[in-house]
Amino acid sequence: MVTMMNSYRIVLSLCLLPMTLASIACGDESSAVEVDSGALLDAAIASDAGLESDAAVFPHPGFGALSGECDVLDDELTSDMSGFFRLAIDFDRLYTDADLGMLTLGGQEIIADGNAGGSSVLSEVFAFEALQRCEDAALLKTENEIVYDTQGKITDFLAEIDGGKIGVSVTRAVAFPFANPYPLASAQELLSGKLADVLVSSANVSSGDRWTKQILAVLAYSPAHADVLFQAYQGLDSAISADTLVVVIVTNGADDFIYCNGLCE
Repeated sequence: MVTMMNSYRIVLSLCLLPMTLASIACGDESSAVEVDSGALLDAAIASDAGLESDAAVFPHPGFGALSGECDVLDDELTSDMSGFFRLAIDFDRLYTDADLGMLTLGGQEIIADGNAGGSSVLSEVFAFEALQRCEDAALLKTENEIVYDTQGKITDFLAEIDGGKIGVSVTRAVAFPFANPYPLASAQELLSGKLADVLVSSANVSSGDRWTKQILAVLAYSPAHADVLFQAYQGLDSAISADTLVVVIVTNGADDFIYCNGLCE
């Protein structure tokens, strides 16, 4: 059964959080110099440990302002349901190495461990950041730590959400040149290919790392890209979507670091 949400829940902007955290998350550089970095690290540690932040506010603080369908995954994680969910993350400036301390401990570990190749490590990092800040995900294993019985397609990281093991595969939805509309055919090819890969990695993973569910996290270049992805998703064969949850994360603002090495031209 496919579950769809016709309206997206809008959560509080990080700019409404207490000044000690909001000044960083919202990019107010004049206020950021007054922030107690130790307090920020404590908040990140508490979030990674699955503890509630002040007033149990979702999304938890971090780099970029998250909004959308946050703190919504529940029965979907343990049932055979598939589903499509949508988040957005707004960056008021480019992420740089100097911002490492603003990531969760799991995000920092993904950077430290690296991935199996390519230029997608920051997309994997911010897919984890979104799941940690919205769903209290805890990182269990990075891409190169997951063990498979048969070599083949692999999953980007293993996380724990609501006490269950969840595999997470990450991809990006973008057209070149960047100003071009995102074609429906490209969205169909991306989703069908990546969801088929999810089924393969789920079949091949070792019993020790076997997850109960997979999430396909798609970082989308614009809201229009996400709309096209949803249209493509609705037309998928149920055998391909299976019981995978698709979480689309629209990136807004200074998001070039997700899609390019440096500034996108």
